Amino acid sequence: MITLYTDGTPNGHKVSIFLEEASLPYRVAHINIMKGDQFKPKFLKISPNNKIPAIVDTEGPGGKALALFESGAILIYLAEKTGKFLSPDPRLRIETIQWLMFQMGGIGPMFGQAHHFRKYAPEKIPYAIERYTKEAARLYCVLDRRLGESAYLAGDYSIADIATYPWVRWHDVHGQKLEDFPNVHRWYNQIHDRPAVKRGMEVPGNLEADWAEDEEAWNVMFGNAQYERR
Repeated sequence: MITLYTDGTPNGHKVSIFLEEASLPYRVAHINIMKGDQFKPKFLKISPNNKIPAIVDTEGPGGKALALFESGAILIYLAEKTGKFLSPDPRLRIETIQWLMFQMGGIGPMFGQAHHFRKYAPEKIPYAIERYTKEAARLYCVLDRRLGESAYLAGDYSIADIATYPWVRWHDVHGQKLEDFPNVHRWYNQIHDRPAVKRGMEVPGNLEADWAEDEEAWNVMFGNAQYERR
């Protein structure tokens, strides 16, 4: 049995979508990141970087339990475990991992910064807002060009698409309009309509609270609370 430690964030939804797509049995352990559950010792034994998602698979390699953190690593592990959404063909496999790394190294960090400075920063910093909004637009252009060549990021629907979709869902917060990127828009709608994606996006729900209006939650997420626990 797999236990998914998660909250309603794009990174968390990557793994819940995969689990639903692959029809893997799992249970959910909700880590309320606004309340600081990610800093509790029990969770840190599983995810030492105090980030969600993380999993524990009681039927890991060799029949031994495996704890794993980092969403990209989890997706690769689950894809290899199930033989789904990561092609065994060497060329398609490395292309899929390439676009997964594009999400991990580019889309996640840059979209996250655009989100932060546009919505959650305690003061509006024009330089930061402009820099990350423009970088988000550039990355949407990269996606749009790729999706003009291929129905999905790496041929067939794969872990690269599963990883990227939850971040594109927040396009308006990144200061972007999907209508400006027709290939991304087409791809987004195709994935959005998948029943397993809809189920995965509901686990454990969407984290949409306005941290800017909740001083305690903002401090846990962005302030000194996380550094006081070193």
